[in-house]
Amino acid sequence: MAKKNRNKIPIKSVADVKKMRIACETASTILQAVAKEIKAGVTTGDIDQYSRDLMAQMDVKSAFLGYRGFAGNICISVNEEVVHGIGGSRPILSGDIVSVDIGVVQGGWIGDNATTVGVGEIDLETKRLLAVTEQSLYEAISFAKEGERLGDLCAAVEDFVVPHKFSIVREFVGHGVGRRLHEEPQVPNYRPHGRSPLLKEGMVLAIEPMVNAGVPGVKILEDGWTVITNDKKYSAHFEHTVLVTKNGPDILTARPREATPEILGIEL
Repeated sequence: MAKKNRNKIPIKSVADVKKMRIACETASTILQAVAKEIKAGVTTGDIDQYSRDLMAQMDVKSAFLGYRGFAGNICISVNEEVVHGIGGSRPILSGDIVSVDIGVVQGGWIGDNATTVGVGEIDLETKRLLAVTEQSLYEAISFAKEGERLGDLCAAVEDFVVPHKFSIVREFVGHGVGRRLHEEPQVPNYRPHGRSPLLKEGMVLAIEPMVNAGVPGVKILEDGWTVITNDKKYSAHFEHTVLVTKNGPDILTARPREATPEILGIEL
């Protein structure tokens, strides 16, 4: 059983982490496979069905299906849709960007990760949006080390995004994750008010920047789930589940980079 520190942020034991690593590796494998299936001509419902079939093949369950009534196996969000899109009849077109958020339950533990991919040829500004959002995730991850403050990790996203003239979604944030999909702490993509807790070895965070090409404001559609940008401009979303250690971050959902940081003049 996970122990808790005085801030009520769960601390995973070595045995917990071993089990959680398996779930996270599975989540990453499924996300990468699903991302390759996103192409012009398929529908968002096709992608949801493909993910369901993969989960069945790998003997895992969706962490999202049925959560507070959510009807999808995954979250699939297109263009102006920020997060929590539900697969359906919407066709994917060349020039679209598609965000896919996949969480699985395996052995009682949850792995949670997300990516945004471009379909066909996308314009340079959209490529920049994806690259900035993905890089901001890694800027935040670099603070996932014992002794750092959670607030500095959160601020790293905004500090990277804003100079690139994009905006941060403030209504939806990252979170702790483990046996439950949403655990303490909340992990906003901006510096929270007040003194934030010190990070401890064994904390596991789902860090997930959501970045808009235009204004930061969003609204929820009539389905009660799908979040879109107020100005209908594109939004990108990247996420990793990350273990805090004394030696630095351990990305449990590790995968190759999807965007192109060279567009930003960044060499990896």
